[in-house]
Amino acid sequence: MSAQDLLDQVTVVVVTYHSAHCLPALDALLAHCPHVVISDNGSTDGTPDQAGARWPHARVLEHGRNLGFGAANNRALADTRTPFAFLLNPDCEVTPDGLRELVRAANDMPEAALVAPQLQSAPGQADVNYRWPKVVWRSRGAGADGPACVGFVVGAAMLFRLARFEGVGFFDERFFLYYEDDDLCLRLFHAQRPIVVWPSVAAVHRSRGSVKGKRPWKSEYLRGYHHAQSKLIYAAKHRSVAAAQGLRWSVLLGTTLVLPLRVIAFSPKLVARMAGRWMGLVRWRLRD
Repeated sequence: MSAQDLLDQVTVVVVTYHSAHCLPALDALLAHCPHVVISDNGSTDGTPDQAGARWPHARVLEHGRNLGFGAANNRALADTRTPFAFLLNPDCEVTPDGLRELVRAANDMPEAALVAPQLQSAPGQADVNYRWPKVVWRSRGAGADGPACVGFVVGAAMLFRLARFEGVGFFDERFFLYYEDDDLCLRLFHAQRPIVVWPSVAAVHRSRGSVKGKRPWKSEYLRGYHHAQSKLIYAAKHRSVAAAQGLRWSVLLGTTLVLPLRVIAFSPKLVARMAGRWMGLVRWRLRD
């Protein structure tokens, strides 16, 4: 199969939110991919218009508001007609050859639902972006030095074989941000749909670099808020409501004790994030 035929089999999905600063780095991949969807969560920095001008072949979905990471991916996946979809964070970079290798690997493993590259924090600096599900057992040991079945991969870069998601579904939209990849991988794991990490393909992930709004402290507050909410939703769904309530009180106590120290040390981002976490923990019971 030719290199172009491999790219014809996959739709690249990028969820954006105030992500115009990420578009130039994405061009190295998206300019070569015939099927691209930009699923925009109400950006006000010109992301949709710039994406449309840069990649005229792309479909740009403008939701007009922030639906959340999982929901925005779901909207793109619902209208994807290629056998594969490659979900890529806007702060993550993969080469066209890297994507071709992932598609080639997936074609050789028709039972696999998901194939993921090796994330790197910078070129040559590998992150362990995979493990077994935490609710099953705790992972130990070094990272993989070859293809390996795992129970979880970080959602920054994931190749889906869409047919293998039948009966499992895509993202649970109760997770606005964070833990949606944990939840999806755990459902695939229980359904015995293999998840494979492919370390020979690298994806440089500039973590927390996808959003560049005018109010960075608000962004950090919302990160903390949604992380806390999603952590408890995940615990209630996959353990029990009682376990989630116990986790809520223990994390709330720890956050209450540490937050004043962050204020004294005056780390604005950490203060904003912890304040968001505290509020997310307080409000969780009222919402759920």
